[in-house]
Amino acid sequence: MALELVFQIEGGDFSNAGKASSQIKKVLKQLNIDTRIIKRVVVAVYEAEVNVAAHAHRGQVKALFGETEVEVVVTDQGPGIENIEQAMQPGYSTASKEVREMGFGAGMGLSNIAKNTDNLHIESEVGKGTILTFRCNYS
Repeated sequence: MALELVFQIEGGDFSNAGKASSQIKKVLKQLNIDTRIIKRVVVAVYEAEVNVAAHAHRGQVKALFGETEVEVVVTDQGPGIENIEQAMQPGYSTASKEVREMGFGAGMGLSNIAKNTDNLHIESEVGKGTILTFRCNYS
């Protein structure tokens, strides 16, 4: 089955944040994946897209649909995360005032991603960017 989709995200472009999650949802529906699993994947991907739009200069979402799971890798060129453990805490946010005024940046992104995935790994280098890798099993 190994299908791969790749999407580009520009920093600050909230009008296009959600395109990757929407396309990934369509593929999962075509694969007849349980709607509860689809919802979890879509929430995680959307949160990651918004994080890139809110914090990075640009980024990429890559989804690999395997036999038993979907793997999503989100890479960005941005400020990086200084303290991953702190960033995982619900409500912790480094979003700018402008991002918060648009209704984003509530500090729930990473914790929502963790809650909706079966496996999450975060690598980040301050001043360079972040790589989020997560998996959701189909069953």
